[in-house]
Amino acid sequence: MPFRWGGSKSSVEFDPIGFAERSPEWLNWFREAELKHGRQAMLATVGLVVPEFVRIPGEQFSFESVPNVLQAHDALLDTSMKQILLWVSLAEVMTLAALSNMNEFDRAPGDYGFDFMGLYPTDPAKQEEMKVKELKNGRLAMIAIGGMVTGASITGHGFPYV
Repeated sequence: MPFRWGGSKSSVEFDPIGFAERSPEWLNWFREAELKHGRQAMLATVGLVVPEFVRIPGEQFSFESVPNVLQAHDALLDTSMKQILLWVSLAEVMTLAALSNMNEFDRAPGDYGFDFMGLYPTDPAKQEEMKVKELKNGRLAMIAIGGMVTGASITGHGFPYV
């Protein structure tokens, strides 16, 4: 159902275009995509801020060689960008089997059974709370990375983009 602007304003059921009504069989795929893009955006926001303060060793990664983080893409095209492409491709390939079998098995969208730090709670109420937090933080990060890249592009400065 599209987002209701009435008395119960909630971002939990946010669907302004009505994808859930038109194709409910794809709902798990939509949630999987939203979680994946949200997780990537959360990592991207950290990856855009941290290199403004800390760099890995090597002349090609120094502040003199790459003064602005957005310039790193063009400056490191022949070296680091290939590694990034490899790791992103590996992550996509590893999720293909889980994604294609999502509706045949009892797997929730975004759940790959990988929690090496033990952060996912065991209590069902806390699990639901954690899922909503991840969803909302992912949505915020997707908007934030767009704003961060736009701010860095317009100002030509690094973080805090002023």
